[in-house]
Parts: sequence; structure tokens; C-alpha cells
Amino acid sequence: MLVLKNKIICNNKHLNFQCQSCPLEKLSCLSLGPTGHKNFVSLELMFNDVWGPAPLFSSYGFCYFVIFINVYIKYIWYYPLVANSDVYSVFYQFQTLVEHQFSLKIKFVQTDWGDEYQKLSTFFHTIGIHHHLICPHTYGQNSIVEHCHRHIMETRLTLL
Repeated sequence: MLVLKNKIICNNKHLNFQCQSCPLEKLSCLSLGPTGHKNFVSLELMFNDVWGPAPLFSSYGFCYFVIFINVYIKYIWYYPLVANSDVYSVFYQFQTLVEHQFSLKIKFVQTDWGDEYQKLSTFFHTIGIHHHLICPHTYGQNSIVEHCHRHIMETRLTLL
């Protein structure tokens, strides 16, 4: 908004600028636009992200969850976690499940390079999965996953 009112000088009028106070005031931001990547096959691109820790533990001790999103069919797999380090074993189980269900291999995985995915990166390389990284804390690059997190948390709060 400050750019539009000429309070901040900006050489590029198409710059996607967002000040630090916008997230605090829960203001929406502009989208980054299409990436140019089109999916033609299921499991070609999977978005993954871990959410947590939750302020309250579940009755089974879960305080994190990981979601896997098949971008082609827009299907979400949800796995509760006790610790975010459990992502490695959960991904292995998930990979086995979906590759048997679809008779296809996962080709690309997109993550925000959180600590839990650094160990998985070498695993991805070993089995031939390309690991796409996005910038951490960039809502626009990870908007699909963030919308899913928000929906899951709103549903959880509604059911409490």
C-alpha cells in the first residue's frame, strides 16, 4: 500500500512488496502468479510440509502433522506425528503406499527445506526423486500447503 501511495520509492511497479506489519494485521498479499509447471501425471509433483508444534497435545501425544499433496489430483494425505523428526519414516511409508496404489513413481517433491527435510534430501537423491526447494516463510510459494494447514486447523478447532 505504501508503494502505491508513493511513500516508498520503488523502481519496479510490478514488484511484489509486502511490509512486515501486513502478516501481523492478517492482511492478504498478492499471489506470485503461475509457475509455468503443468502436471500431466499423478505423483509427478508432491507438496509436503510439517505443521507444529501444537499448543495442546492430542490424546495419543501427537503435536505435529505432515501433509502430502498430490498436485495433479488435489488429494491430501494427513499423518499425525509425535515429533517432526518422524517425517523420514512417515515419508517412506507414504511413498510405498502411493506408489503401489497408483503404479507410478513420485518424480518431484517440493518442500520448504525445514530441518526435517534435510535428512530426506539425501534419501530423495538416492532413489531418484527431484527435491524442489522453496524459500522458507514465503506464503506465496507455498500457498497450497498453507491453505490446507489452515483448513485442517480450522476444522480441528470446530470439532473441539
